[in-house]
Amino acid sequence: MTDSTHSPAFDAAAEFDRQVRTLVALGYPALSGRTPDRFTELVAPLRAEAVARTDSAAYPGHDPAVTGRVPFVLVVGRELAPPEGTMPLTTLHGGRLPGFVDRTFEPGSLKRFVATEPTRPPGSDGVHLLFDIERGEEFCGAVPGDALATVAGRGRTPLTVEEGVALLTHVPEVLVKNKCFSLGGSRCGDRRVPAIWISKRAPKLGWCWEGNPHTWLGMASAGARHA
Repeated sequence: MTDSTHSPAFDAAAEFDRQVRTLVALGYPALSGRTPDRFTELVAPLRAEAVARTDSAAYPGHDPAVTGRVPFVLVVGRELAPPEGTMPLTTLHGGRLPGFVDRTFEPGSLKRFVATEPTRPPGSDGVHLLFDIERGEEFCGAVPGDALATVAGRGRTPLTVEEGVALLTHVPEVLVKNKCFSLGGSRCGDRRVPAIWISKRAPKLGWCWEGNPHTWLGMASAGARHA
């Protein structure tokens, strides 16, 4: 048995640097029309905030597959790298098959799933930090509309599509069987709620109806955004 009190503290600086390396290795600079150096310069100012706002002691023995909690992720907005291009760059933890956008998104429709007013990304550079993320498996089996109300009542915010892709990109182990998550921060004006789950041994970005519960689908949320 692991004693979490003797686990090494979460290193926010090292984690930020790892996430930047991940994005560069996956080709995000090219997607955003930048060289790797220019892309790194774009996100570099966020490093100090990631360190300052992360309570390392709150994540002893950090294991997101078990806890469903992640201190922060670096998010690249759709104006730089649209989800249609970034979702195929994701994989399951230890997997090789690329993620995909479900065919129930008719051509061009994903562009209409935009951030709601409360979840609109901050800043103007197209990159931001998302803090204190929870996978939200407590909402598995709950009606998404009810889950969103509970999240809002706690002063938390649902994730957008881009933020869900970022979470999966940086921490793929957070997506596990029967603990997948909706992304209620992006809507298109109807009752559809985007979600990421596992299909055909790969991550899938799809949607479910706002009034339909699913035993394997929770509601991801975060504590704050910063740009």
